[in-house]
Amino acid sequence: MGIALSYGLSTFSQTKEKQSGLALNNKLIWASGEFRTESVSGLNSMNDGIHYTSLESDENAGARIVKYSYLTGERVAVVAGSKSIFGEGKESIEDYAFSADESKLLITTESESIYRYSSKANYYIYELKASKLSPLTDFKKGKQRLAEFAPNADQVAFVRDNNLFLKNLSSGEEKQATTDGEFNKIINGATDWVYEEEFGFDKGFQWSPDGRKIALYRFDESEVREFSMAMYGELYPEEYRFKYPKAGEQNAQVGIWIYDTAVGNLREVNLQGEGAKVRFEYIPRIKWTLNPDLLCIMRMNRHQNVLEFILADMKVGSRSGDIPTTSCFKEQNETYIDVNDNLFFLQDGKSFLWNSERDGYNHIWQFYLDGSGPRQLTKGNYDVIDFYGIDQSKNTIYYSSSEVSATEQHIYALEMKKLKTRKLSLQSGVHTAVFSKTFAYYINYHSSANTPPYISMHNQTGKMVRVLKDNQSLKTTLAKYNLGTKEFFRFENSIKTPLNAWMIKPPGFEEGKKYPVFVTIYGGPGHNTVRDSWSGKSYLWHQMLAQQGYIVVSCDPRGTQYRGREFKHSTYKQLGKLETEDFIDLAKYLGGLSYVDQSRIGMQGWSYGGYMTALCMTKGADQYKAGISVAPVTNWRYYDSIYTERFMQTPQENADGYDDNSPINHVEKLKGDFLLIHGSADDNVHYQNTMEMVEALVQANKEFDMFIYPNKNHGIYGGNTTLHLYNKMTNFILENL
Repeated sequence: MGIALSYGLSTFSQTKEKQSGLALNNKLIWASGEFRTESVSGLNSMNDGIHYTSLESDENAGARIVKYSYLTGERVAVVAGSKSIFGEGKESIEDYAFSADESKLLITTESESIYRYSSKANYYIYELKASKLSPLTDFKKGKQRLAEFAPNADQVAFVRDNNLFLKNLSSGEEKQATTDGEFNKIINGATDWVYEEEFGFDKGFQWSPDGRKIALYRFDESEVREFSMAMYGELYPEEYRFKYPKAGEQNAQVGIWIYDTAVGNLREVNLQGEGAKVRFEYIPRIKWTLNPDLLCIMRMNRHQNVLEFILADMKVGSRSGDIPTTSCFKEQNETYIDVNDNLFFLQDGKSFLWNSERDGYNHIWQFYLDGSGPRQLTKGNYDVIDFYGIDQSKNTIYYSSSEVSATEQHIYALEMKKLKTRKLSLQSGVHTAVFSKTFAYYINYHSSANTPPYISMHNQTGKMVRVLKDNQSLKTTLAKYNLGTKEFFRFENSIKTPLNAWMIKPPGFEEGKKYPVFVTIYGGPGHNTVRDSWSGKSYLWHQMLAQQGYIVVSCDPRGTQYRGREFKHSTYKQLGKLETEDFIDLAKYLGGLSYVDQSRIGMQGWSYGGYMTALCMTKGADQYKAGISVAPVTNWRYYDSIYTERFMQTPQENADGYDDNSPINHVEKLKGDFLLIHGSADDNVHYQNTMEMVEALVQANKEFDMFIYPNKNHGIYGGNTTLHLYNKMTNFILENL
C-alpha cells in the first residue's frame, strides 16, 4: 500500500522544483553504511592515568586489547588477542575487565542479551604474566552474569541461576554463597526487571574495599504478578512469563545481605530500623564507604519523595544476627526525588558528595556523616547534568551542566576550597567527558545539531592534546546531500512559559509558500529532544522528510529536564495534561506562521512520545491532522510501579490523574489519520497498551491503522525491521499529511 520510498522518491518530490544535491532515502539511512559515524568507545583508563586500553578488531589477529598513550596516541603494547589466547576459529573477546592490580583479565565471550542492561555470558580468567587462560567455571552448568574481580584480585564473584557464587583464583575452589535462587521467585546478586529498567542497574552485589565481604541484593518476587508474552515462530507459540509489577500492584520484597568470604556466613541488614515512621519500599543504591566494615544504603518510600542514607556497620552486633543501621542523611520533597550515581565518599572519612535539588536546581553538595550543616558547591539557575568525579589530590571536581542553556551541555572544573569554577569546553553544543583514573586527561565528545561528533583528547586544564576522530569523511558525505539546517527557537505557551524548540525547513524554502509540518517528540521526564547535539540517523530521517517538503519541528514541553525542579516537576500527578496543552499551543503557534499550512500539522513519537501523540490526536484533534504512535503507553495503569508512581502516585490514590489523561478515555475525539505501531514482545511498554487502545477505538467506531512487529521488543529492531518500520512511517506521512 502507498508509495514505496526505498529509493527516496515520492509524488511530491518528483513534481517540485529540483534542488541541488543528492536526495536522501530510507534505504541509505537505515540499511547502508553511507552515513557511518566514527566514535571512540570501550576505552579503559589504566591505573597510571597516562595509558588506556581499547578493544579492537583485526582481520588477522582477531579481537585485541591494545594499550595506548593518552598523550601521544601511540600504541604501547598488545595486552591480549583472541586468536593468540583462544586459537584460530575459537571464542572472541567481546568485553574485558582488568583486576585492580592489572595482573589479570576477565574476558567475556558468547554473551546473550536479557533486558535493557542485563546479559549472560561465558567468562575466562587470563593471567597476563603467565599467559594462562582458564574458564571461570564449568560452562556446562549454564552461562554466568555480572562477573567481577575482588579488589585484591584473589576471587571473582558471579551470578548463575539467580544465586551468587565465588571463585577462588588460587585454589580453584568455587563456593555458592546463596542457595535459594529460583527464576520468577528469588533473585540473589542481581536485580529484578523493574529495578533494572527504572533504577538503571542490573548488578546486585558489591565487593567491600578490602575484598573480604560482598553486599548483595535479594529480591523475593513470589507475590509479584507475572506478565506473559507469546513468542512466535514455532507450530505452537511459546509463552514467556516474567515478573512485572504494574502501578499500584505488589512489588518484590527487597533485602540487603552481607556475605563474609572469610567465614562463609550471610547476615541480613536491618533496613527498616526500630520505630520507623516511614515504610521504605525501595533500595535504589548501595555503596561501600572507604571503611570496609561500613556499607551505605539508600532507602526510599514508595512515593519516592523520602530518601535516606543509612550505614550498616559489620562490627556491630553478633556475627550471626542482623546488622543494625544508623541514619546519616535524609531528604524529603513534596513531589519526588531523582536517584543518581553521584555519591562519592571523601578521604577525610567524614563527608561525601551528593547531588540535590533542595535549592530548586540539581547541584553538587558536600554532606557530613555526623549530620552537620551541608555545604553547597555549585550554585545558580541551572542543573548539573553529569558528575565525572573528584581529583582529591587537587580538591577539584569535574562535572557538566546546563549553565549556558538547557539545549547545551558544557564541562567544568570546580576547585572545592575556593569554589572557583573553570569552563573547560569552548564550542557551542553538547560536550561529554570521560576522564582517566588520575584526572590527568579526558576525552571530549562534542557535537552540535548540524555537526557530527568531534572527539578529542584534552589535559585537565582543558587544553586539547590531539584529535581522535573528526568525522571528516561523514562531513564530506553529508555535503553531497541537499540538507537543511536545524534551527533553534523559543515560543511562549498559553500561560507565557517559554519553551525550547527546533525546526528544519525544506531545502529551497520560500516564505510565500505554505508548508505542512511534521512534529517529532518525546515530551516526558528524563529525555529532551531539543538539544544542540548530533542525533545521527534520526536527524537524517528528518532531513529526508524536509526534502519531501515538510517542515520538521520538535519541542520540549513542561516536565522535561535541565530547567530546574519547578519546570520538571510541574507535571506531577497529572502526566500528559500540561505536555498536551503545550503541544496544542505549539500547533497553534506554528499555524500562525505565514509559511505553515495549519490544516496539515502532524505528529510522531515513540514510547512516551507515542503516548503524547495519542493524546494530541484525541485531546488535540482540532490541531493535528495525522499522528503515528510507536510503542505508546495508553493508560498508566498498565505501566510499571517505580516509574509511574514516581510521577503519579498509585492509581488507588490518584485515579483521576490516571484516567483524565489516558488517550483510551478520549478516543471519541479522534478526527485525523492515526497509525499505531508496536512490537508484540515489548517487555517494557506492553503490547497490551496498543490492544486496549484498539478496543477503545473500535467501540467508538473510529477508523485507524495499525502494524505489529512479531517478537520485537521496545526498540523494534533486528534484520530488516528498522528499514521496514521507517518505510511504513514515511509512507503514512506522505499519504496522510
